[in-house]
This record gives sequence, structure tokens and C-alpha cells, in this order.
Amino acid sequence: MSKDAKNTILKTENLSIGYKTKKGDTVVASTINFELRQGQLIGLVGANGIGKSTLLRTLIKVQPNLSGSIFLNHKDLKETSTIELAKQLSIVLTEQLTSKNLSVYELVALGRHPYTNWIGNLSTEDTQKVNEAIELVNISDLKEKKCFELSDGQLQKVMIARALAQDTDIIVLDEPTTHLDMYHKAYILKLLQKLTKETGKTILFSSHEIDLAIQLCDTMIVMTNDSLVCDQPCNLIEDGVFNSLFPKDMIAFDTKTGSFKITQ
Repeated sequence: MSKDAKNTILKTENLSIGYKTKKGDTVVASTINFELRQGQLIGLVGANGIGKSTLLRTLIKVQPNLSGSIFLNHKDLKETSTIELAKQLSIVLTEQLTSKNLSVYELVALGRHPYTNWIGNLSTEDTQKVNEAIELVNISDLKEKKCFELSDGQLQKVMIARALAQDTDIIVLDEPTTHLDMYHKAYILKLLQKLTKETGKTILFSSHEIDLAIQLCDTMIVMTNDSLVCDQPCNLIEDGVFNSLFPKDMIAFDTKTGSFKITQ
């Protein structure tokens, strides 16, 4: 096995995603092939309704794939048990938190659930992982606060800390910058970039912040109506992939600046 293959955390082979109905399959995207490697920050981008959330739900085993295969640490996802999955993959979703009465520390500690006994008691190792996650995300000053006291940006950092405490090879985030202002959008994505470098974890996130993703990501997955392409941002720019994301009568991609501009 090559070095790159050893470092592959998540891989798809001829994956087809969508929905099964009584009338037949509704295909959202097909022939999806990519490999995500250890220690990379990967941004999943595309227009609204293109299927980003469907792809993420399929990759985290919430939604079944129509055909093809997904491999997590070289094992078919279909053969990976729920507890095995929870020790290899953690998720940060956009749904509203139902337990906002918890303290920040208590919420981050929930990330250790796959490792604790049935009572949920934290071992010395569990406590260490929780404290490490809190320090990595720089929220030590918030530990005793209740989650309902936090701003959207602070709460997002807490959710990222919970995923870190889970200590998985890959963290998957669905729209982690939703509801945040421009500064906090950049802050969260810069934080994810920092975490990949400091922890060696693979972080995959979906986002509408394409300009920021181009600047910060090691790899990007770009979904269009016709295809899905996975490559380094510089190669995607050179190949003109971003030009096909939106109708050209309104928005155009400027290859010199690596950003989108409103057409005149």
C-alpha cells in the first residue's frame, strides 16, 4: 500500500447519492470518486440545492447511498458499526441545540460518549481529552457558562470542541458559518485550518463561503449540475471549474483574484 493510500481517511468509488421512493430512485449526483487524506482541510461547495447536504448525510451514514461504495479508514462504511463510526467520525450539524441549559464543559464532554461507560462517567483520559479540546479551540474562559448565554460564534466553537473531544480521524461540518457575520465566518474557517495543522485530523465542511474556502482549504470538492470535481484550489481555478458554478449573466469568477464578482 502506498503512503498516500495509507493516509487516506475517506474514499468513494462510483458513488451515487439521492433518494429511494416507491416510484424509483431520484439521483442527486452520480459517479462520485474522491479520496480525502489525513490532515487536510476540505471544503465542499456548490450552488444552493445542488446536493451538498445529501452528499454529507450519505458520507456520515445518515442517508443510504443508491450505489457505489464509501470507505472509512479502508473499511466499507456499510460494514462499520455505529460505535465504530462514532470513534472514527464526528459531526457538527446546523440544527439548533436542544440542550442549551448545559454548561460549555458539559456539552464538550458529551463528545466522549462513545468511550464512557453506560453511566457516562468520565475517566482521567476522557477529562484530559475534553480539556485539550477546550484549549485547542481557545474557549477556556467559557467553560462554566451555560450554552444559552453564548453568541452564535461562541456556540459554534463549543460544537467544534465537542467534535474534537470525540477524538476521531475525521470531523464533518455542515455549513459551520451559517448565521455568522463576515468576521466570524473567517474566524471559524481559519480555526478549522489551524486545527488540521495542529491535530493532524481531516476536516470536511460544506459552505457557501467559496472565496474563503479557496484561500484556506488544502482540497475542495466542487459540485455542479454536470459533475463533481475534487482537487487543490489552484488546480480548480486553472481548470476553470468555478466558472461553471453560477449563471454568467449575474456572477463571474475572476481567476486573477480567485474570487467571484458581480457582472456589469
